[in-house]
Amino acid sequence: MEIFAILSPLSFLLVIFGVFVGIIFGSIPGLTATMALAVFLPLTFSMDLVEGIALLLGLYVGGISGGMIPAALLKIPGTPSSIATTFDAYPMAQKGQAEKALKIGITASIIGGTISLIVLYFFAPLLGSVAINFTPVEKFLIIVFALTIIASISEKSLLTGIFSGVLGVFFSLVGVFPTNNQLRLVPDFLQDELYSGFSLLPVLIGLFGISEILRSSEQGLKTVTKNKVKMTKERTENEAKFKFSVFKGQTVNTVRSSFIGTFLGILPGVGGSAASLMSYTQAQNFSKHPERLGKGAPEGVIASEASNNGLTGGALVPLLSLGIPGDSTTAVLLGAFVLQGVSVGPLFITDYPDVWQAMIYVLLFANIVMFIMMFSSIRYFARILAVPKYILYPIILLMCVVGSYAINSGVMVDVWTALIFGALGFVFMKIGIQITTFLIGFILGRALELNFLDSMQAHNGDLLIFFTRSPIDLVIWALIIASVIFGIISNRKKGITVPEDQNASPPRKADHSQ
Repeated sequence: MEIFAILSPLSFLLVIFGVFVGIIFGSIPGLTATMALAVFLPLTFSMDLVEGIALLLGLYVGGISGGMIPAALLKIPGTPSSIATTFDAYPMAQKGQAEKALKIGITASIIGGTISLIVLYFFAPLLGSVAINFTPVEKFLIIVFALTIIASISEKSLLTGIFSGVLGVFFSLVGVFPTNNQLRLVPDFLQDELYSGFSLLPVLIGLFGISEILRSSEQGLKTVTKNKVKMTKERTENEAKFKFSVFKGQTVNTVRSSFIGTFLGILPGVGGSAASLMSYTQAQNFSKHPERLGKGAPEGVIASEASNNGLTGGALVPLLSLGIPGDSTTAVLLGAFVLQGVSVGPLFITDYPDVWQAMIYVLLFANIVMFIMMFSSIRYFARILAVPKYILYPIILLMCVVGSYAINSGVMVDVWTALIFGALGFVFMKIGIQITTFLIGFILGRALELNFLDSMQAHNGDLLIFFTRSPIDLVIWALIIASVIFGIISNRKKGITVPEDQNASPPRKADHSQ
């Protein structure tokens, strides 16, 4: 079979290991899928590209799925994409149906992941075939569009989102100027160390590993949640026992939520929290009994978990076809390609067909492993919540430092980069700068500059070329303007927000008059 010709036995083992570790990271509040990938990314440097991708995609799928465990048992989303899962999974757990709620979520997750994989398989090559004809003008405008849409769905204001992205672009410009090899934004005593700018991997580790450790340390690592729900045998077997018949009549809800998650994942920077909330709202809008949602309705769990796992394949579409990360997790995944010297973008699928096929097989296998592993062992994964953070975090911090030091064969400046960006990430959380927007601005900043310079050189410095070259440029400009207008409107008239109070009720049914 082709799958065994592309994937080695080690690749299968790495997927299994990645899913297992990803579930652990996702199930512990504060440890996200992004953090899992950032911590384990240095290990892929010594691996074959396919094997490294196998490990990281396993972590990705496991991390997203594992977030439902604390969402159901503690009403604390393990990952941002599990926010809406708390609305119905936790009430089910309070009724003694914790295992049933988790198994419903697991089943919905594999359905959402499979649908997103199908969309990825057919849509990424199609988008790549269109993007292959893009000139630097179109590439520049696409990056501008990506940054504006990320800013428009910023958790804070549109202005904050734009500032976060621009700040990321500014940090990406540290180092040598591409046209004349002159250093810029670099102190004299760091010219050798920062000649090529900040290394991506230490920046990722700092922003998503060390900063989260600092944030949790400030809150207190010894804090123990008192409202834990034990996975005990339920009294009413008929109500509490999971049966696949619970999905009867939920086909439309499951498929709709999967597609919502997938296509929101294609939009750079939208994230799983927006996908799960939108899917939950649509489930509420079309439900025959909307009054039941928020009180322990299985359809609410199905909507949330199908959408956030649908995000996994969708977020890979812009990464592989345009070279633009769909979310913070795929931004870390981009680091794996950078370490291996592989350029993702319109030519990726044609230049690396074996890697492309391997990614499809790995995602399929990872979803299957996730389902089997969680469905059969959910009671044991739930016990992970009892592990104190003051034991886990020193180990993770050590991995962050060692990984940063080893990535460039022992360059101490990379360790300082990770620590500095860890402190910056902590400060960003305090002052409201969006870390994901900052990171994607940092990743795309160099490409933004190069495509702008290439466009100017090819057309004698004529700025009008960005408006008059072709109809597709006008389409991209229309999308840019639409994303900015959307950001302004959403900033004035907020849609669904997640209440900070853990005991707050789920979002109300949307008012179509707004």
